[in-house]
Formats: sequence, C-alpha cells, structure tokens
Amino acid sequence: MRIVPLTKDTKEEALRALIGRSPAGYDEYEKTVREIIENVRKKGDSALVAYARQFDRCEMTPEQFMVTKEEKEAAYRALSPQFVEVIRRAAANIREFHEKQKLNSWITTENSGIILGQKITPIEVSGCYVPGGRAVYPSSVLMNVIPAKAAGVSKIMVMTPPGPDGCAPAGTIVAADIAGADVIYKVGGAQAIAAMAYGTQTIPKADKITGPGNIFVALAKKACFGVTGIDSVAGPSEILVIADETADPRFVAADLLSQAEHDPLASAILLTTDAALAQAVSDEVDGFLKVLSRREIIGQSLDNYGYIFVGESMEDLVDAANTIASEHLEIMTKDPYAVMTGIRNAGAIFLGPYSSEPLGDYYAGPNHILPTNGTARFFSPLGVNDFVKRTSIISYSRQALEAVSADIELFAEEEGLTAHANSIRVRFE
Repeated sequence: MRIVPLTKDTKEEALRALIGRSPAGYDEYEKTVREIIENVRKKGDSALVAYARQFDRCEMTPEQFMVTKEEKEAAYRALSPQFVEVIRRAAANIREFHEKQKLNSWITTENSGIILGQKITPIEVSGCYVPGGRAVYPSSVLMNVIPAKAAGVSKIMVMTPPGPDGCAPAGTIVAADIAGADVIYKVGGAQAIAAMAYGTQTIPKADKITGPGNIFVALAKKACFGVTGIDSVAGPSEILVIADETADPRFVAADLLSQAEHDPLASAILLTTDAALAQAVSDEVDGFLKVLSRREIIGQSLDNYGYIFVGESMEDLVDAANTIASEHLEIMTKDPYAVMTGIRNAGAIFLGPYSSEPLGDYYAGPNHILPTNGTARFFSPLGVNDFVKRTSIISYSRQALEAVSADIELFAEEEGLTAHANSIRVRFE
C-alpha cells in the first residue's frame, strides 16, 4: 500500500478520489436506468418478464415471481443446518439491538388549553432489495428486514434477482424467512426498484425502498425518490483505521483487506502516527495478497483508493477521520475510548483490537447498512426510525388561541399571507 505523509494536500487528494466513486456521478448510466423505470411504469409485469429474459437469462411468468412455500423448504434443505443456526443467532442479536431503537408517541397538556404531541406510525409497505449473482449477502437481508419488522411495518417484501434456473439464492430466501419478510419476489436490477416504486399487476407499491445494489440499482433508487422513500444512494464500501504504535499490524492489515475485497471501487485507509507501524501494515498486506482468493479485486481497490497516512499527532488523525467521514471506522489505539470522543463523523465505530469490522457486518446487532462517500456527516445507519413516520399533534382551546391570535396575525401579515391572518381573525369576530 502507498504510504504518504498526512498533509492538507494529501488529504484533499484522497477525498477527491473517494468522492469520485459516488453513484451520483455516473451520468452515463442514468439514461438507461430512466428508460427501464419508464418501461416498468407503463408496462408493469410484461416489462419485468422481458428484463428477466434480457438481464437474468431467465424465462419467467408473473405467476413465478413470488417464492413459493416449496421453494422456501428447498432453500432450507440447500443450506447446512449449522449455517441456518448461525443466521438465527445473528438475527436474534440484530433484533434485540433494533428493538431498543423504537420510538413512542407522546402527548403534553397545559392548563391553558393547549395539547401538543407526536404520533409515531410505521409505514405500511417496505421493499428490501437484495443483490444476486456473485454478490449474495444473507446478512443484508437481516439488516433490512429486521428493523422494518421491529418498527411494525405491515407488509415487508424482499426483491432479489433470479438465476438462469429461475430460482432465488437459498441464503437470501432463508434469511428473509427468518427475519420475518412477508413475501419474496424474484425480480432484480433497476426494474425491481421501479416495480416497488410504481407497483405492477403482481407487485405492490412500496412506501420505502432500502438495501444495497449495483450502480443501476443505486441510480434507480435515486431516480424514484419522491415517488417512494429510499434509505440512501449508497456508494462502494469503505473502511478507515486509526492506529498507534500499540496496534497489531497483522490485525490492521486484515481489517483493511476485509473491505477492499468487496469491489475495485472500495476504499481502505489507515491513519497512524507511527511510521514503523505503517511499513509493517504494508508488508502484512503484501503477505495476505499472496493467499487471499479475491486478490485481484483487492489489488485494484488498493491501487486506486488505498492509503496509509502518517500524521504527526492523534489530533491530526481524528481531524482527518472526521473530514473523510468513513462508513466503517476502527480505532486500535492505547485508549480507543478517548479517541472516540473526538469522532463526529462515522457510520459505525469499532473499538479495540477484537472489534473487527466483520463482527458488525454479520453478528453484533447494529446495522451494517451505513452512510458512504462522506455522507456520515449527515446520515445515520439504517434503523427502526427509517420505517416510521412522525406526525405532529396540535390542539388549542378557544381561550388558548385567543391569547396568541394577535401574534399569529402579525406574523402572517408580515409575510404577506392575509388569508392566513384571516383564518385566525374570523374565529373572534
């Protein structure tokens, strides 16, 4: 990995490279995505059948979109009993964590005749997109479906591409069933996002669409926002590690590569104050690359978006981490909790040498669907709050309104909205 001093110029150079990976910048694909969306909006199921043939090399009818009870049973048989139990245990951890995020409605009353409050209502239909092909991630199914279930969503549907045999991946089916999805559809790509956004003869319209996908899926979510809600337009995966001289270079290298293997566009960055650690981590990376199966993808990722920055102080490292606002942030220092207090921008923080990022990906409980491309400055991980709506409640008695009527009328008149003022005034004529 390249080792460079941490300066204003090198930090800005890295930021430009990282931001350039954002799906918002792939204009050349948007025309294709919009054509797919419009075709699905107009033709519904028949467009989905045609796209299954074109993209998935699969002949299907609308009646075959939905995963049947028999297909679920076959999926359980296809997985080892040990893996099924691991999915169940992971689901239990994720469920327990997200149950604690639930918000409650509230009401306050005053003697003057004022009642104010907030009503929490789950959305009715959520759509969870799950990639297929080489990127089959049962863990993402759990992370999407379980928060929606905890929020009380009435209908949760999972969408995933079929293989050429017309079947959905067994791991996706089993994870969706364990997580509590109501229905699984074998539809993938931008066409699946369009189907959930607009609805078809077979697939209901979703109030919100969540879940990862390729560039076409990301751009389709972006294009459908407003017609339906979305979690975010996610970019490639990224990890940032803050480490000092106490860190184990082998641990650091392994964790950097755990994200670099996702995608040639993935980013892996080390921030350290110790030049010796920087070199040791780079050497460990070289060693791992000789034995890891996805070495070609990892190599491309590190060549394009891998950095080891050596800074002068821990304050400089924390400042750089807040500027980069990484999806995953590991802190391997003598006192990781003290360093954490300075972190403002990160999707998820992993503290200490035994809190490796894959622990969060699969098992610990917090959600692994996290803000990317610097959006941790203003976005949060996916959670229960993404599947509920907050509605304000306002009730004033005649006496309470009369006491503030002059204030409201003046405010309205200053804004030139005389009908606003009038709607208050007529109540006291």
